[in-house]
Amino acid sequence: MSYEIQPILKGTRKDPLKSKFAAKRSANASAFGDFPPEFRVKKTAAAGGAAAGEGLGITGAKAQSHAEFLRSRSGTGGTTSSLNQGRLPPPPTVPKAGAVARRQIPPTEFRRFYDRGDLPIAVAHRNKNAVDWKVEKTKLDYHHYLPIFFDGLREKEDPYRFLALQGCYDLLKAGGAKILPTIPQLIIPIKTALNSRDPEIMCATLKVIQQLVVSGDLIGEALVPYYRQILPVFNLFKTQHKNMGDGIDYGQRRRDNIGDLIEETLQLFEIHGGEDAFINIKYMIPTYESCVLN
Repeated sequence: MSYEIQPILKGTRKDPLKSKFAAKRSANASAFGDFPPEFRVKKTAAAGGAAAGEGLGITGAKAQSHAEFLRSRSGTGGTTSSLNQGRLPPPPTVPKAGAVARRQIPPTEFRRFYDRGDLPIAVAHRNKNAVDWKVEKTKLDYHHYLPIFFDGLREKEDPYRFLALQGCYDLLKAGGAKILPTIPQLIIPIKTALNSRDPEIMCATLKVIQQLVVSGDLIGEALVPYYRQILPVFNLFKTQHKNMGDGIDYGQRRRDNIGDLIEETLQLFEIHGGEDAFINIKYMIPTYESCVLN
């Protein structure tokens, strides 16, 4: 008697059910082939849940809600709740206009000219620093040099700050009649320095303006047409006084109180500006009170 060993083919590559000629069973397959399209059953999650509900004896709307209950990731199991009120978000801050905020300071022409060696000045290192002029100040072209020194008032770094500030004082003291024709050229540097809204730069500029007004005849009157360019910034900082209460301001000698400097400058404008000065100041700064009429 002979025995034939039959290999186990089920589940292997040679399984006849896996060949390309074998009938493929689908979700709508039966023992006799696939159902026709009009008789196929469309199973959904709700239908599956309803069928599960019918298996438990639940029908109608209850079966539908049961299906929704069985849907994955739809319950609240494992979550916690509390009646305590959580931390509230911070209230929105009131937006600020930034009218008196410091502005970006553009580079100055004074630094460029000084670094190139075009200015006839140097720092004189003595017991007190001073400006060493290599040319007599009375022989200088004020139309060229004075606007450059006024433009350097925006500098905050030494030696540029010291040379520009002290150079303005020296030129104004020695200028005499040469200063008046240069007034239109000084307005843009003065306006740019004031519009920086930096307290240190503004205080230095106000002191130079005061020296400019008293440095010659008719200079105060020549500045009256330019109040519209100079005084708007005054109107913003006019009320910024140091409120010391009953204390003592030991730094008063430095004159760095911007409110007091603005008041002093406006009074000099009115005194030296002629008969039209007060009405023009009052038009730009309504809170100003005359020091002449009162």
